[in-house]
Amino acid sequence: MLKEVLHYLDIQVVLDMTFGGGGHTKAMLNMVPEVTVLALDRDPTAISLAEQLAKEHSGRVKSLLGRFSELETLLSNMNIKPGSVDAVLLDAGCSSMQMDQAERGFSLSKDGPLDMRMDGERYPDMPCAADVVNTLDQQALASILTAYGEERHARKIASAIVVARRINPITRTQQLANVVAGSFPPAVIYARKDRLHRPAHVATKTFQALRIFVNDELNELHAGLRAARAALKPGGRLCVLTFHSLEDRLVKRFLQDDDLSNLDQYHFSPRKQSTVKEKKDGGSVYWVQLQRKVITPEKDDVIENPRGRSAKLRVAVRR
Repeated sequence: MLKEVLHYLDIQVVLDMTFGGGGHTKAMLNMVPEVTVLALDRDPTAISLAEQLAKEHSGRVKSLLGRFSELETLLSNMNIKPGSVDAVLLDAGCSSMQMDQAERGFSLSKDGPLDMRMDGERYPDMPCAADVVNTLDQQALASILTAYGEERHARKIASAIVVARRINPITRTQQLANVVAGSFPPAVIYARKDRLHRPAHVATKTFQALRIFVNDELNELHAGLRAARAALKPGGRLCVLTFHSLEDRLVKRFLQDDDLSNLDQYHFSPRKQSTVKEKKDGGSVYWVQLQRKVITPEKDDVIENPRGRSAKLRVAVRR
């Protein structure tokens, strides 16, 4: 949804909170000659690409290695004051670059070590996906699949994982995919459909859930949204791209000033109203949303980039 993102960004000093392969940053550099991009990513591989791009565009790209929860410190270290950024782009979830590298362990279609750590080797003691599936008990695994994958068959899959790991540790992506598939009748394995009505592997939600859990993605997303709010100047724009309902629901509620203090349970619990005094018009204290409804990809965009089929864009202006 590059076209839609660039349409809504009023770009001078822009914070790209998920540099990834650099697609959005490159487009902004090409579109606005005077733009300066602050390129954040928790993945050292992505930051290496950002540093290379910085050499090609002297003074216009400044790379920041770190998580969303570390952003305020990183900006302070660069003497970027709160309320001084014109626009923020946050492209949540896993990047295509990470999905394409089998050795990162994100893709169930490519065999590789069951890793899924977005930080790479920055934190050697950080548990990877293999640690999760081989050490947590059945109930904990089922809870993760339910909470972060919205998987209806969580208990069945968790049981299959526990049985399989008693024979051999589950250390490869294809190994896990086969374990999950083996817990269903053959006719069910590709019975699920994506938005293009194509078969989707039955382990897709399991992989999503593990990735979100390993990287603490929902808490990081919430931290990133708070950091973006602090960084933006009044009138600055926030564009957030999400790729599944848990992310989008969190962003929607954040832009409505809802109480997200108990984030681990927010998607199960009744909606909590804002704890701050709301505007008389019923809107947010902090945000004016430019579109009442979420923006989704056009059909041609989905055909060109099938991975973006589930993308949702929300755009708001800082009050």
